[in-house]
Amino acid sequence: MTLLGIIAILAGFTLLIVIHELGHYFAARWAGIRADGFAVGMGPTALSWRRGVGLVAGSTDRIVRARHGRSAIELSDEELRRHGIGETEWSLRWLPIGGFVKMLGQEDLRPTGNDASERSYASVGVGKRMVVVSAGVIANAVLAVILFMIAFLVGVRFPAPVIGDTFVGLPAATASASNAAALGVADPGLLPGDRVLTIDGSPARTFDDLMIAAAMSPPNTPLALAVERPGVDGPLEFTILPAVDPISNLLSIGVAPASSTRLDDHAQSLAFLEPALSQTGLGAAGVKPGMELTALDGALVSTWEEFDRLVRRAEGRPVMTRWENPDAPGAAPIEVPLVARPALDALVIPGAAGEPGVQDRELGLLGLTPRARIESVPADSDNRDRLRAGDIVIRAGDLVHPRAVELRRSFMARPRQSVAMVVLRDGVEVEVRASLNRRGQMGVVLGYDLDHAVISRPVDRLVAAGDQVVPSPIADAALIPGSRIDAVDTTSIATWADLRQALRQATAEAASSKSSATVTLTVTAPTPGAVASQVEMALSAADVERLHALGWGTPLGASLFEPVMVRLSADGNPLRAIGMGFTETHKLIVMTYLTIYRLMQRTVGVEQLRGPVGIVHLGSQVVDQGWAYLVLFLAMISINLAVLNFLPLPIVDGGLFLYLVYEKVKGRAPPAGFQNAATLVGLCLLAGIFLVTFYNDVMRLFG
Repeated sequence: MTLLGIIAILAGFTLLIVIHELGHYFAARWAGIRADGFAVGMGPTALSWRRGVGLVAGSTDRIVRARHGRSAIELSDEELRRHGIGETEWSLRWLPIGGFVKMLGQEDLRPTGNDASERSYASVGVGKRMVVVSAGVIANAVLAVILFMIAFLVGVRFPAPVIGDTFVGLPAATASASNAAALGVADPGLLPGDRVLTIDGSPARTFDDLMIAAAMSPPNTPLALAVERPGVDGPLEFTILPAVDPISNLLSIGVAPASSTRLDDHAQSLAFLEPALSQTGLGAAGVKPGMELTALDGALVSTWEEFDRLVRRAEGRPVMTRWENPDAPGAAPIEVPLVARPALDALVIPGAAGEPGVQDRELGLLGLTPRARIESVPADSDNRDRLRAGDIVIRAGDLVHPRAVELRRSFMARPRQSVAMVVLRDGVEVEVRASLNRRGQMGVVLGYDLDHAVISRPVDRLVAAGDQVVPSPIADAALIPGSRIDAVDTTSIATWADLRQALRQATAEAASSKSSATVTLTVTAPTPGAVASQVEMALSAADVERLHALGWGTPLGASLFEPVMVRLSADGNPLRAIGMGFTETHKLIVMTYLTIYRLMQRTVGVEQLRGPVGIVHLGSQVVDQGWAYLVLFLAMISINLAVLNFLPLPIVDGGLFLYLVYEKVKGRAPPAGFQNAATLVGLCLLAGIFLVTFYNDVMRLFG
C-alpha cells in the first residue's frame, strides 16, 4: 500500500461523491429548488467558496452575516441578487465521508421540516422531487458506464477462465463430467489446462466469473459448467455443487487459476517467492520476481503446466532454464540449471473420531512425515522479531514435533493468543513466544524440513482408495516424534530425498513382481545418549506400487507465477466500448443486489464486507496494476454507491424515494412520527454497518 496509491484512490472517491451530489444539485436547480449548500465530506467546514465572498477558511456564513446582519440562507433571492451573493456555498468538510446538497426545506435529520417558500423542496411537485432524489444514483450509474467504457477502450487484463489446480476437500477435486465416456475421455475430472466456456449457460470471460458464480450461487444449487479440454472433440459437461471454503468462508468449487511462466512480483507474493528462488539457486544466478521462464532445455514454454510436465519428465536430471525480463527487452537472458525435487506422497489422514468426512493431507512417505519448518517471515508479520526463516518447530504448546497440518489446526483453534514454542535454529533449541492473529495464524510461510531425515509425529491411520481407513505401514513401530532415520536396510541416508531413494531401491524387486515387501529402518530416538535401533516396516503390494509411482515435483509451484491472463477490450471501437460499459454496469447492479440477498441467506458472511478503510486499502493495491485498473475499480465502486444509496432504507435516497411514492399514492406525506422514528432507526443501522465494516477493515490490515 503506497502513499501514491492512497492519494489516487481518495481522489477517485472524491470524484464519485462529487458526481453523485452534482446529480442532486443540477436536478434541484432544474426543479426550481433553492440549493443553499454543496458539501464534500461531513462535519465542520474546512474550506468554502461562495460567489461574491470568495474562498475562505471555515464557512462563508460568518462573512455574509458580518456584512448583512443575516446568514445567506436567511436572505431572500432578491436580497442575494442585490448584494451580489451566490445562493450556494461550496464547501469541503473535515470528515472525508460522503457529502450532501443542502436544499431549502429538506433535511435528512429533520424529514418533516418544510419551508413555505415557492423554491422550497416541499413546494415542488412529487414527480420533480422523485427526479431530485434519484438523480445522484443515476449520475453514479452514468459515471460507471463512462468509466467502464474508458477501461475497455484501453483494455484490462484478468485471470483467464482456465483451471490450474483443484483443492482437496472441495467439490472440484472429485467432480466428473457427465459426458466423459461419450467423448472418449479417460480422466473425467477437472484437470489443469481445462478452459471453462460457460457457467449455467452464460459465457465465462474471466476466472473471476467462475469464483463469483460459485460464491453467489443459491444454497444447495449446483453450477453447470461447459469445459474445453485440448484434444477433446466437444465441451465436457460438469455439474458441481459449491461448498464453503474454510479459508474464505465463501461458497466455492475449489479451483485455482492456471499460471503463466512469469514470476509474480506483487508484494503479497514475495514472501513465498524469494525463499524459493534462494533455495533453488535461481536467485543467486540473477533470476528476480517479474522475470519470465521462456525455455526449458531449449523447448519453448508458455504455461506453468508445460514447465511442470517437462521437469517431471526429466526424473531428477538437471534441466537448463532460460529466463528473460519482459520489462527489459534488450537484456541478455539468464540460463541456469534447475533440479527437480523428488515428490513425496500426499498422505490423506482421517479426522478424529466424531469428525466424519474430515480429512487432512500431509506430505510424507508410508506414514512418516517431515518436521514443520518456517520458510520465510514476511516483513509485516507480528512475529518478525521472534521467528526466522529456517526455524524447525520442535514444540508448540502441548504439541511435540507436530506435523505441519497438525500445527495449523492447533493454532486455528487459538486465535489472538500467544503460544510458547521451541524451535531448532542453527542446531540450537531456542524458546520463543509466537503471537497468533484473529485467524489463528503466525503470519509466516510454513513448509517442511526435507534436509534432515527426521520425522514429526508418525501417522497411524491413512485413507486408502474408496475412502477406506487403514493402518499405516508404520503404525505398529511405535516411533517417537523427532526420531532420526539413519538407514534403510544397509543404505545410509541423511535427507528425505535419500530416504525415498533408499526405500525404492529396497523394494525394487517387489515392485517388479507386484508383491509385498519388508524393509528395516535404523532409527535414533531424540533423547540424550540414545543408541540406534532397528524397526521393521511391512509394506503391502499397494504400498510398494504407490511408493514407486511417485515422480518428481517442480521446485517452483504454480502459485509463484502470475495467472494466465485474458484481455477484455473493445479493440478501440467506441461503440463496442459503450456496449461493454452498459453490460458491465447492469451485471454489477444485479450482483450488488444479489450480494445483499446472499447476506440475508447467510451464504455470504458479514466478514466479507468492506468499509471505507478496506476499500482504500484494496484500491491502493489496484493502483499498482495501472491506471486502467483504477478506472475499472472506481466504476465498480460507483455502481455500489448507486445501489446502496437506492436501498429502501431511511436516510439514504431509496428511503426518501419510498416516502415520495407513499405521498403520490396517499396524497400526503408519511406521518411525522413515523418519519422521525425511521430516521433514528436508519441512523442506528448505518452506524452499525459502519462499525462492523470498520472492524473488518482493521482486522484485515493488522491480521
